[in-house]
Amino acid sequence: MRHFQGPTPGSNSGYALMMTLLFTAVATILVANVLRSSSNETRLTARHNAYNIAIAGAEAATEMVIARMQRDFMYHSVNADLNVYRVLSPDAVQSNWPVRFSFRDGQGNANRTRVESLGTTIVTNLNSEFPGLYGFVSNYRVLSHARLLNHPSSPWAGVSQEIQFASIPVFQFAIFYGIDLEINPGPVMHVTGKVHSNADIYAAPVSGLTFWDTVTAVGLIYHNRHPNDGTVAGQVTPVYRSLRMEKVSALTLPVGPDNNPETIRQILDPPPFGEDPNSNLGKERFYNKAHLIIRTTSTNTAVFAGRWNNFTYVPPDQTNNTYSFIRTTNSLNDLRETKWTILTELDVRALTNWLARPTGGAGLNTLAKSITGQGINSIYIEDQRTHPSRLTAVRVINGRYLPQDGLTIATRLPIYVQGDFNAPALGTTNTSAARPAALIGDSITVLSTNWTDNNAGKSLTQRPAAPTTVNAAFLGGIVKSVKIGNNKFYSGGVENFPRFLEDWDGRAFTYNGSMVVLFESRFATNRWQPPGNYYNAPNRNWAFDVNYLNPSKLPPMTPQFRKLVRGKWQVVAAR
Repeated sequence: MRHFQGPTPGSNSGYALMMTLLFTAVATILVANVLRSSSNETRLTARHNAYNIAIAGAEAATEMVIARMQRDFMYHSVNADLNVYRVLSPDAVQSNWPVRFSFRDGQGNANRTRVESLGTTIVTNLNSEFPGLYGFVSNYRVLSHARLLNHPSSPWAGVSQEIQFASIPVFQFAIFYGIDLEINPGPVMHVTGKVHSNADIYAAPVSGLTFWDTVTAVGLIYHNRHPNDGTVAGQVTPVYRSLRMEKVSALTLPVGPDNNPETIRQILDPPPFGEDPNSNLGKERFYNKAHLIIRTTSTNTAVFAGRWNNFTYVPPDQTNNTYSFIRTTNSLNDLRETKWTILTELDVRALTNWLARPTGGAGLNTLAKSITGQGINSIYIEDQRTHPSRLTAVRVINGRYLPQDGLTIATRLPIYVQGDFNAPALGTTNTSAARPAALIGDSITVLSTNWTDNNAGKSLTQRPAAPTTVNAAFLGGIVKSVKIGNNKFYSGGVENFPRFLEDWDGRAFTYNGSMVVLFESRFATNRWQPPGNYYNAPNRNWAFDVNYLNPSKLPPMTPQFRKLVRGKWQVVAAR
């Protein structure tokens, strides 16, 4: 019989020690692996964080360059020498940053930013918050690479930003206001083009108002009347057939850093002595843009070519030593302003004949075409006469047919247009035969084809208007809604931006154009009064002139807003 002997006490203790050592070794290996994995994750996390920080640094470099390019653009042009921008990087200004970076342009150049032109200036729709607008656009790409300085595990990161610098013609809008826009028509009204305000919009129609295109405001869009409007009337909510957007960015003219209405209004003024015509404001003045300058003083009238021909004096007609298209002796009584006027009067029909006559302006017209690419199509009128009880102003007559290249008339003064203007086809929205045209002044008053200057002493019912058609962009000022003491006074709204002085009741004023208000009136400052006082309202047969959607058909001297439009932004491979 066999007997088996169990383990002795000594062998049991050795076995236990061996197992303890084994488990300790395994645990040590496991802990080491855990620590190694944790260390790797820590390094990966640190590298990832460094990469994200480097992206921020690269973006800072691109934004520095874009800010400088935008400043130059708003001061009229991006520098054609892009090296001016390529040498820019935050390297010299980052000493106070919480972290510091190395920068390069992805082409082997340290402390530089890559700036590329993506082609010549083109006319194209904008990549912006204003859908449907076109602009004269220059496209650029700005690219930078960055990495954390003195950080051995930091990778390089790259950022690319595409931008558009766009010049946007203002007459693309059916209605554009640089100040609060009020539109509260009594009869039903349709607005067929884009609407924008650089402030707030107050839309509280009595019967109905339909916007058929985009409506945008830098501020808010209210469906009630302005706080300073004391008019008590029923109201309905407008109908929006397209986009309605609030708190969009402003559209501004490149007149300098101070873009308030008071500064913008100076584009109507002749330049002060010694002003550089290439300054921001100087380039925007209509005086400096116009083909012809008409200057009336208390002693004479003189005509000058514009800046394009160094303001050369243009002698009067050789036959009678006068300018056949200018009269300075007529006057009308503005019943809203309660003043008689001192008028410089432009006869468009006589101007057209003068431009074609060899003894008149034919030679100058030919010279303008050779230098500017267009015949004489823009006039600035400066009437320096003053009288304490009279309103100095400009009147345009006989303008149903315009010169071949169109006509814009600008003045710092109130402007009246009498009779049909730029209207080969009367009473219609068909403007296919119309010329590019604009009327620009302190205020704009429409006098019908039935107006006579001896209307002044007649009652309103004895001053009946007749149907009249005007096809032109309007740019002018208004008298804003205001509260004086406990009394509130309505501006008259968009529906009364064109002023009237006749009994239009039941008669149509046909208008195709663009209405732009950038400032308050400075000379024609009496407040609007409701119909039945100095006028009765017309039937408003109004439409946006779709010609202005074609850049070649814009009115001469059309102002253009400047805007930076951001396009594609992306992280790019490090180089």
